[in-house]
Amino acid sequence: MKEIFKEIYNYRELLKTSIQKDIRGKYKASFLGVLWSFLNPLLQVIVYWIVFPYLFRAASIPNYLCYLVTGIIPWTFFTTVVNTSTTCINSNAGIIKKVYFPREILVLSCTLSAMVNFFISCIIILIFCLGTGAGISYHLIYLPLIAIIQAILCFGIGLILSAVNVYIRDIENIVSFVIQMGFYGTPIIYSLDMFQNASGILLGLIQWNPMTKLVYAYRDIFLYHQTPDFGALGSVLLLGVIVLVIGYWIFKKLEKGFAEEL
Repeated sequence: MKEIFKEIYNYRELLKTSIQKDIRGKYKASFLGVLWSFLNPLLQVIVYWIVFPYLFRAASIPNYLCYLVTGIIPWTFFTTVVNTSTTCINSNAGIIKKVYFPREILVLSCTLSAMVNFFISCIIILIFCLGTGAGISYHLIYLPLIAIIQAILCFGIGLILSAVNVYIRDIENIVSFVIQMGFYGTPIIYSLDMFQNASGILLGLIQWNPMTKLVYAYRDIFLYHQTPDFGALGSVLLLGVIVLVIGYWIFKKLEKGFAEEL
């Protein structure tokens, strides 16, 4: 494990350049540029705020607008890492064939650039909290901790998907479907209270979803002004570390054939 950090540290300039490239390239040739980091989640929030209260009992959720934004923006962080990581090896085939560098830097770059965009997008959450009267509190000091835990989990998932996608290109389509299902399996546009009379299996799956625990943690610090559940966060951290270790092992095993497959 020490060698892993040492190698990444030795290539820190490449990592820095890659992160900058990911952030700038995402909005290259776009008139509004980085403003899309605000506009994309904001447009989503507006759509769900207008439509879903009429379809679900979501209208009964206090300050539903803030409830939405504190779920959608963390979910966007997750989906951005997963989607970009899945294709990052294939999309960098040219440089991978010509130059040696730790290939995992590409996945790490996707994770860190998405986290930067996430922190920028958190300004939207603060604006909504202040604008709707929810306010802000000192509990925001826990934001970096929650984001790091989420990043560890995302990085591990990204390592697995990026490596497997080199050999099985169908992974990209499967990931899109799973992400869509995952959105509705996370209490972003609804509350768990709606499932009081639902089957234990369905409720259990949603409760054990790691993104459910993370979204609730974000809502605790932004919306409810309370300390997040460290027990729940600890379980997500443990899962994230396990996924990261397994993901790194899979990545290094499959990495040997990247050049041939690409």
